[in-house]
Amino acid sequence: MRPGPHRPEPRRPGLRRAGLRRPALPHWTATLTWKAAAFITVMCCALAALLGLLVHVSVTDQTVGEARDLALDRLTEVAAAYEAGDRLPRGAGVDLPGMPEPLRTLASVGQRGTMVGDDDPHPTMWAAGPADGGRALAVRVDYSQGAHAIEALDRAIVWSSALAIGATLLVGSFAVTRVTRRLHATAQVARRISAGDLDARVDDPRTQDPTRHQDEVAAVAGALDTMAASLQSKLLSEQRFTADVAHELRTPLTGLHAAAELLPPGRPTELVRDRVAALRTLTEDLLEISRLDTRSERLDLDSEQLAPLAERVVRMVRASATGTGTGTDAGTGTGPGTGTEVRVVRDARVETDRRRLERVLGNLVVNAHKHGRGPVVLTVDGPVVTVRDHGDGFPGYLVEHGPQRFRTEGGSKGHGLGLTIALGQAEVLGARLVFANAPDGGAVATLTLPQCGPRPTAAPGEVRVPDGSL
Repeated sequence: MRPGPHRPEPRRPGLRRAGLRRPALPHWTATLTWKAAAFITVMCCALAALLGLLVHVSVTDQTVGEARDLALDRLTEVAAAYEAGDRLPRGAGVDLPGMPEPLRTLASVGQRGTMVGDDDPHPTMWAAGPADGGRALAVRVDYSQGAHAIEALDRAIVWSSALAIGATLLVGSFAVTRVTRRLHATAQVARRISAGDLDARVDDPRTQDPTRHQDEVAAVAGALDTMAASLQSKLLSEQRFTADVAHELRTPLTGLHAAAELLPPGRPTELVRDRVAALRTLTEDLLEISRLDTRSERLDLDSEQLAPLAERVVRMVRASATGTGTGTDAGTGTGPGTGTEVRVVRDARVETDRRRLERVLGNLVVNAHKHGRGPVVLTVDGPVVTVRDHGDGFPGYLVEHGPQRFRTEGGSKGHGLGLTIALGQAEVLGARLVFANAPDGGAVATLTLPQCGPRPTAAPGEVRVPDGSL
């Protein structure tokens, strides 16, 4: 069997050959201000070099041309005096020492020419023509003044270019900084909106005055403010609708529950009572979601030991699952998953709202029993509490984006409102709730609580809320 053709392994992004790695640049080089400053500097240098070269060439040609014309005129006068046999003036003669060799060769073939001498101590313009006997009649003209003028011009070009580049860079950086400052303010407002602060607005002055011309940054700021206002209006409408529906459902559900209690004992009565209880639980969850969305929750802080509180939550969930009531999540049931193991690695005292913390842990435990497989383990390790099952794990969207209300994928049973409430209550507590999947299988929910510190003295009637909770 002949071996198949060798196929090179495709390059994966992020891998570079040894020796070809680009040097890492400081993070500030990625800013628009730095890029604009670099662009302005390069363009100014290129423009200054071009203009300086044009001026240098033009002035040099004019100065050299004047010196050449002067040297040729003197050569004509000296040639006339030489032919007349008169005495030649100073700086003129036949085969003068120091005359450039190319000019001597040109004169020997019967032609006239000029050339600036390189070996003279002072800049000199030479002019030479043919003389008798194959010799060269030459004239030297002082070129110091023209050379000094060109040097002074070059220095003036360099200094004026540097000054113009510096001034342009300062003015350009100031103008770009004003734009980038407005962009930074717009980005900061966008981050506040994405974090849940729907009242944040850019309020660019250019968008407030319709008579002023709006630039691109003002257009982006105005579009962001419009989007935030529209999003806030829609969310508030949805929150009001959810709260109104939940409130309206409570009255008929209360009557339905009372009527179910009057039914004669039997299997149909148990089914009716179970469904009424589940509907009441869902209504209460909707009301709780509504309060979390409107950020109207208030904390009742106290110092609590985590281990006893976790054991109490497990007992409450077990009693709820084996009794006639419903669980903490949307829907419960009896079965092999009702047992939960509590492991205490290191106990800790935390300052928290006991009722809300029990709500969070209860929802996590019930969700583990309902959607996972046993054994379910609740571990207390200092201020960190983990709840793990050994089922199929959380869906990918939940791990990446967090719980979403009533979302169902692939025909599986949705997670209801339990995890959404747990995440919202954890934020109210100032805790961090993370959802992940264990490498060997199973879902892992990790709750990190702020540890108990020195408790400040509260004024009468004052409610102490952890930083960032509301």
